[in-house]
Amino acid sequence: MVKIRVFFVFFLFVSSLSVYAQTDSAKVNALSFGMNFLTHGEIVRGGLPVNSDAEVEDKSNFLLGRTRLIVDYSRPYLQAHAVIQNKSVWGSSGNQALNLYEGWVKMTAKNGLFAQVGRIALSYDDERIIGTNDFAMAAQSHDVLRVGYEGHGHKAHAFFAYNQNAANVYKSTFYEGGSQFYKTMQTVWYHYDVPKFPLGASLLFMNVGLQSGEPGKTNKSPSTVYQQMYGGYLNFHPKYLTFEGAYYKQAGKFVDPVMKMAGKVDAWMASVKATVNPSDNYGFTLGYDYLSGDDFVPVPKSGEIGTVRHEVAKGFTPLYGSRSKFYGIMDYFYESAYINGFTPGLQNAFVGAFGHPFAKFDCGATYHYLAVATELTKLNSTLGHSIEVTAGYRFTRDISLSAGYTLMFGTETMDRLKQGDSSKTARWGWFSLVISPTLFTTKW
Repeated sequence: MVKIRVFFVFFLFVSSLSVYAQTDSAKVNALSFGMNFLTHGEIVRGGLPVNSDAEVEDKSNFLLGRTRLIVDYSRPYLQAHAVIQNKSVWGSSGNQALNLYEGWVKMTAKNGLFAQVGRIALSYDDERIIGTNDFAMAAQSHDVLRVGYEGHGHKAHAFFAYNQNAANVYKSTFYEGGSQFYKTMQTVWYHYDVPKFPLGASLLFMNVGLQSGEPGKTNKSPSTVYQQMYGGYLNFHPKYLTFEGAYYKQAGKFVDPVMKMAGKVDAWMASVKATVNPSDNYGFTLGYDYLSGDDFVPVPKSGEIGTVRHEVAKGFTPLYGSRSKFYGIMDYFYESAYINGFTPGLQNAFVGAFGHPFAKFDCGATYHYLAVATELTKLNSTLGHSIEVTAGYRFTRDISLSAGYTLMFGTETMDRLKQGDSSKTARWGWFSLVISPTLFTTKW
């Protein structure tokens, strides 16, 4: 019934847009084809989890390739966009399948209303909660219906998702895995830019349906439980300065990935960041992130068992954000799990500098102090210290090269929580070569 109401509203919304589209169908059409080639290499030494069942060398070197074919069509009040993607590791065996990264159509009206449906790479605010996570190579996109309004400093978006692994009539309601991470999602986002004042503010509310239980097991019958995320983001940017702040709260239910059972979640995060640009050629940044953690996290020594089940999960999860953008590019903390699936939270204090010493070249360096956000028995709260250096050069409009190097000085706490050799110095180097030519453009 909910799905019927959503699509009925969508039908009425599109009907209001069609009034504009019918009067302008004879205007200019535009079509373009482009490609995006990304070659990415990494050299990792140290900080990798220890596999007790096999000999594992404590280093990893590999090259990745990603190719995208991009098609864009537009005419007044109508846009269509499709991206076909292939990603593979150099030298990997087996067939590397193509997938549709994006594929959507968007209808707009003169009064600022729009409706968009398909697979969309969603990006909101600073991408902390919803972002493309492009550094992960495959990146993120969502199958959604999105409607909204933009105009006069206001932006209001609402989008809805319902995911299924197969189009079966029977026995296809249970959704586990897949590329979307959830069964259903309903989100409302509102942003306002204050006129003649350098302040922007956003509010976000998400309701995410996750599936618990296991099909065929009466003691764990499948069901959908719901988790809510709500909060806001501020951006104040007077001349030479930018101040950013965010707060988000998580409530509702979570699904234990091991037990397949649902439990309550009560978590939150807050962040502040200041950036100063005394010149177009250089600047500085300073900030602090706090992400709540579980009340008690077992920290057994390597090879020992320490399992505990929390009645209430208090570890914050940044859902579908671009994680490597905030907690260090290396991101030990939210791209991979802690032992037993629990999280001690994170405190991330950072300071950095960046510059453009000459045309087409930019560089930067950032220091992170990292600590847990909960008390640990007989362990210090400090996880470690990270120093990362990045640089980039744009050869032409469609050819660029970027690279980085990270040193992670982990502590015993990092070692015990990650069950890896992280107390030693971890070193991680990477590069990305991006070539994005436009192959063909035409108008008629």
